[in-house]
Amino acid sequence: MNELRLRAVREPDAPPEDKESETEVKVDGETASDSESRAEAAPLVTPADDTPEVLNRALSNLSSRWNVIHFDLSPPSLKPGFCMFVLSLVKKHYRLQFYMFGWTHVTLLIVVTQSHLVIHNLFEGMIWFIVPISCVICNDIMAYMFGFFFGRTPLIKLSPKKTWEGFIGGFFATVLFGLLLSYVMSGYRCFVCPVEYNNDTNSFTVDCEPSDLFRLHEYSIPEVIQSAIGWKIVRMYPFQIHSVALSTFASLIGPFGGFFASGFKRAFKIKDFANTIPGHGGIMDRFDCQYLMATFVNVYIASFIRYGA
Repeated sequence: MNELRLRAVREPDAPPEDKESETEVKVDGETASDSESRAEAAPLVTPADDTPEVLNRALSNLSSRWNVIHFDLSPPSLKPGFCMFVLSLVKKHYRLQFYMFGWTHVTLLIVVTQSHLVIHNLFEGMIWFIVPISCVICNDIMAYMFGFFFGRTPLIKLSPKKTWEGFIGGFFATVLFGLLLSYVMSGYRCFVCPVEYNNDTNSFTVDCEPSDLFRLHEYSIPEVIQSAIGWKIVRMYPFQIHSVALSTFASLIGPFGGFFASGFKRAFKIKDFANTIPGHGGIMDRFDCQYLMATFVNVYIASFIRYGA
């Protein structure tokens, strides 16, 4: 018994394992286990959510796709200016300061926003800029011509020289002008193709395959009109149909931009915004209707062209 016990003590419990199995493989001066533990311990960096709490509560009941929208009601560039305005408030001058603050933002809204829409329309294709602006110019000229030769009935007190005869005559002349101009321009790719930036040539390019909007189609004329003109089918571009909407807005709604400018000038007792163009006022006198037209064109493209049927 004693001999058996001595043998059990002397015999090794287990054979020694290879040193390679005991030693951790080192990578770049540290073991793999250390690198794994550090990777697990490193926290994931998530972007800060600046969405106001009230909007988070409002979006909680909506689908998940709405939650990816990032709401930032105060851009960093506007925060210093807003703070400076608040710090500059002086007692007994609050009303004047807020009055100027309001006028500044209205001016920025009219000038900057509308100018942005004009540039956006340009990139959709030159035709979306040239046709609307030409319709406004045509309406201004033809309304004056019809009013000069046939005007008898005053249209609005803000502009005593505007007449109903000029307003109606300018409308029909502008619609006809829009149809003809659209027909001519729709046949050229340089006018109908969107403006794109080419990284290879580091320049803007205007080249594409014209869409169906700028391809000739055959349209049947209603029987009522057939008896008058003797035509059953007419070939025209679909854009010409859209040009009727553009020219109609330029003739019926666009002039109210000029009426607004006339009221503004009368409020400050001035005749023209400037004297840049002799006999026609300043640049703003020629573009008082263009800003309103640019907004309509941008909304029209988004509603009936890009996402429309």
